Amino acid sequence: MENNKSNMGLKVGLGIAIVLFLATGFYTMNLYNSSKKVENELTQEKQLVMNDLNAMAKQYDDAIEENEVSNTNLIEARGRIQGLIDSLKISETNVKSLWRYKSKYASLQKEMDVLLAQNDSLRVENSYLATSLDSTRVRLEERTIFTDSLLVQNNALAEVVSNAAILNTVGLKGFGVIERTSGKLIPTERASRADKIRVCFTVAKNALVQAGDEELYVQVIDPKNNTLGLNEQVTFGEKTLSYSTISKFNYENSSLNVCEFVTSKNDFEKGRYIVNVFNEKDLVSSSEFTLK
Repeated sequence: MENNKSNMGLKVGLGIAIVLFLATGFYTMNLYNSSKKVENELTQEKQLVMNDLNAMAKQYDDAIEENEVSNTNLIEARGRIQGLIDSLKISETNVKSLWRYKSKYASLQKEMDVLLAQNDSLRVENSYLATSLDSTRVRLEERTIFTDSLLVQNNALAEVVSNAAILNTVGLKGFGVIERTSGKLIPTERASRADKIRVCFTVAKNALVQAGDEELYVQVIDPKNNTLGLNEQVTFGEKTLSYSTISKFNYENSSLNVCEFVTSKNDFEKGRYIVNVFNEKDLVSSSEFTLK
């Protein structure tokens, strides 16, 4: 009799263990499937953002090709998009990263609408003003000033909304310079004549950031994919960043223009250079230029 009770207890215990094992396996399988589904959706979403950026780059290419007069704003905007595409290719696939790139895409979309509309208008004006170069030059300079002002406002607003309490930059430019013994700097597009690379940008005003000492990491990558300047590394969590120089400044709750110099141990290479500015591990601005 006691043996029967003991056998019955063992059967009940075994049954409960089997049920718990099956339930655990079912839960684990559901959790795995859910994780794979989220991963696939994020990958698809990242590809959609990449497709949108490539389509935007194609529109700029068409506008630049159709424009008889070189439009610096279009070329620089095209460079910012290419920099964002290059950054997206190597970025982590997660919700925060995709949200940041979508925000930057929205900002660039607004910029493109303004620039392409102005480019169409500019082409019409150029057809009437071809006989008056001085007048044309004045109109282009006025239009450039207006466009730069509008870009600063739009980019500053987009960055504050998406990144809240971190500093961001706008108007990022990189170019070669010749440094005279007197200290005078002369811009140059020739690699053989460049003594340094000058990187300039505007730190956008952000009321959510407290005034005080701040720093941003500047990264200049040459045509052979080498990081110029200090070429030192800093680690943020699991991410390691190679940088050319650290831009240190005192932030006083207002827009601030900053310029830094980057040198090379060897002669500068001919080709496309990529300039990135990071706020810790976050890419806040990207641009490119070419040395011939």
